[in-house]
Amino acid sequence: MKNRTKVAAIALAAALSAGTLAGCGLTTTNYNKDFAQVIATVNITNSENFADSEYSVYADAIQTAEITKRDMVAYFVSTGYSMMQNYGWTYHDTFNMISSTLVNRQIYIQYAMLYLLRDAASDADPEVTIAGFNDAVAAAPAGEKDLAALAYFLTVEEEEKALYDTRVMFNNSIDSEELNNFIKDEDEDASTETARTTPTGIDTEDEEYYNTAYRVYTGANLTQCVGYEAQDGSTSTTRRKAYSSFLASLRSNDLIFADEDTSNIENLSYFKLELKNAYEAALINKLSDLFEERIRATVTQGVAQEVYDTVYAGQQAAFAADEEAFESALDGMSDTSFVLTAPEQYYGFVINILLPFSASASDALSAAKPDLGDPKGNHFVQRANQLRVLQATDQRGTWFTGAEDYSFVVADSEVSDAYQGGNADRKYLFFEDSVTENTQYERVPNYYGRYTYNGSVTKNADDEYVLTPNRITIDGFLEEMKGYLTAAAGSTGYTVPEGQYVASIGPDDRIAPESDGTAYFNRKAADYYTVDKTVDYSKFVYYAGKVDFGADGYDANEIFREGSAENTAFSVINELSFAYNTDTAGLNSYLGYAVSTGKTDYVPEFEYAAQYLCRQGAGSYAVVATDYGWHIMYCTFSFVEGTDGTIKPFTFDYAKREEEGTFSYLFYEAICEAFVSDYASNMQTEAINTYLDCATVYEERYADLTGLDTAS
Repeated sequence: MKNRTKVAAIALAAALSAGTLAGCGLTTTNYNKDFAQVIATVNITNSENFADSEYSVYADAIQTAEITKRDMVAYFVSTGYSMMQNYGWTYHDTFNMISSTLVNRQIYIQYAMLYLLRDAASDADPEVTIAGFNDAVAAAPAGEKDLAALAYFLTVEEEEKALYDTRVMFNNSIDSEELNNFIKDEDEDASTETARTTPTGIDTEDEEYYNTAYRVYTGANLTQCVGYEAQDGSTSTTRRKAYSSFLASLRSNDLIFADEDTSNIENLSYFKLELKNAYEAALINKLSDLFEERIRATVTQGVAQEVYDTVYAGQQAAFAADEEAFESALDGMSDTSFVLTAPEQYYGFVINILLPFSASASDALSAAKPDLGDPKGNHFVQRANQLRVLQATDQRGTWFTGAEDYSFVVADSEVSDAYQGGNADRKYLFFEDSVTENTQYERVPNYYGRYTYNGSVTKNADDEYVLTPNRITIDGFLEEMKGYLTAAAGSTGYTVPEGQYVASIGPDDRIAPESDGTAYFNRKAADYYTVDKTVDYSKFVYYAGKVDFGADGYDANEIFREGSAENTAFSVINELSFAYNTDTAGLNSYLGYAVSTGKTDYVPEFEYAAQYLCRQGAGSYAVVATDYGWHIMYCTFSFVEGTDGTIKPFTFDYAKREEEGTFSYLFYEAICEAFVSDYASNMQTEAINTYLDCATVYEERYADLTGLDTAS
């Protein structure tokens, strides 16, 4: 079961459960009358600037918006409380911020209505007119005219999406209340085991998704809540208790009236308030979409190429002058933050999969005497003896047994290409919604999702998982890795040639091979040193190879495109890292650890191997030993010089701007997003500043709220 409680819902539940305004010295003889007070009015047509504006002909469409004290408290509960806690604001500062926010929002909502009316008129759109708007509002029931005014500008799909989002918000809030206050009390056997880190992006709902059959679950209507998944341990009893507690919290903050019918949550005044907020958000998004269409038309090939050339030249100059600035940028590189060049070649990234020594092996290694004749007190021979017997296991057990069960059986799904390593009993995968095609959830990025749990999975009499992970040596891991890479390759265009066991690597990076791994464990202490008695770090590389990306080689422009050879190989290694890696700092580190060309903070064996791989280029991999155990390292990206002598891994191609996932697509989208964001922000600021005088604020009506610091 998935726990889809979002941060906003958790914040709302926390605010409600804290009582927010309770115990702060706020007293009144009639909450309903007090909170119904209008603390501000907004009518954009009252502005001195409106009569001379291009929107004046649409004045009849604007009705005065009244912002009540209840609106202010609702905003405080849903957003302001958490901001106050996070930033240390006073009540005075928080409620004054809320007042300004609500006023500014209403000004912009009214501006959006006028803008959309004018836009429809300019496009000769007969479906959006002042007369139609007024008729729609007049026909709406009392108490829902605000909703009707907003809905007039929305499509049926946009209204349904807003309603769905509101229902989800209420379910998430009740989920949080139920989980924190009722399920744990009644289910003493609930797992407290900390789950292993999961990939960023799992269970991310598509932003366009909605389900008209989805409903808020209040305890007696689960079968009617199509698409809602009850939490593990939830019962009708725990849900009814959570719903009652949620309603009590709303009442304590006067967000619903005492005489409201709570049998239908969607008739509650607070539900309608939040639905109105969702409609307003949809209207603002609609205006932003209109801005986006117009801005995109201005981002021509010439404009986009100029931006790319300018960014490249700027980075080239900045990085040449300040290597630290480059390394800082390198640490933040991703599919939304590109580093287009480097001060010199062979900077790059490596994924590190650590197969660790056991605690007893580490203790034995620390206690071991230095190698006979070792002038530096190292114990490389003893370490090799420990490496010989080191065995790794699949680390994903808590994805079964943690607070949430992420597993699914291959045979029960649409998956037909799971990798089982030749063992038909391996039948469990993870994150079904995020690794299979469906309309509700986005596919998790950079995670291939077909590597079965490497071990046996059964259930005992109490229906609890019993896991027995298979133990594999370093050679066993290499077989798994190469086999999975090969299975995933399909028709992507890459192959996985056999690598080489390494005797040593010369100054020219040429490998002196061994026929197998046996010799690695039989070296004498002197074998680890050069003739001048310095450590030869190439001797710690056990095995090395490279994925072959075909005649055209590795293409950095394709690294983030799902289904490309470059991204598929990267995704396979990333998934294997989640399966075996005990270096948890390396999980979800995007392209991996950034590797510099000079001295680093990495242990020397790791540094040597990482820099060697970056010289070999993306797709190269190696196994190297340190005092932590075996490290399987894969180079995901490397800055190398082109035939023209420049370091320019990415090429902007305007013709590929619509090929999702390519560098050209991502860069073009980033340009448009920046332009649209700036334009929308400027338009909003200009509209608010132009018409701000249209608002009347009655500060004395919420003085008790701004004065809570003194009262408490």
